[in-house]
Amino acid sequence: MTVRVQIDDFDVGAELNAMRLSNLNIGAVVSFIGQVRDLNDGENVTAMNLEHYPSMTEKSLEGILAQAKKRWAIEDALIVHRVGELKPLDQIVLVLVASAHRKDAFAACEFMMDFLKTEAPFWKKEQTPSGERWVEAKDSDDQAKSRWQQ
Repeated sequence: MTVRVQIDDFDVGAELNAMRLSNLNIGAVVSFIGQVRDLNDGENVTAMNLEHYPSMTEKSLEGILAQAKKRWAIEDALIVHRVGELKPLDQIVLVLVASAHRKDAFAACEFMMDFLKTEAPFWKKEQTPSGERWVEAKDSDDQAKSRWQQ
């Protein structure tokens, strides 16, 4: 179970292969890749700056991984989240989940993304032709997270 917060881009294929080949019990690997869009709320986005609190962010992501491991039979998981200035089509986040069977991997991956979107301390500032603006939390993200509450 690994968490990395970094400026540099990541190689999805290399990360996926490393996980896939790491354990003979793995029968499924599910991935999610998030990338910067060039349009948000009807306005063009030319860049996005992601900020975070380093030690707090890693602890939050590690906690999300730990919760997923308690809920599902997963063999391994990885969260890589980028910070700094990103351009449209740049990769922001990678979540990989490996398990013996696909059902646990799919559920854990979706859970991890829903919690990451609402719980991880990242702040996004978009650059648009009309200036900078902070990206606000979305009700739809809170609703997605709420379905996992027990």
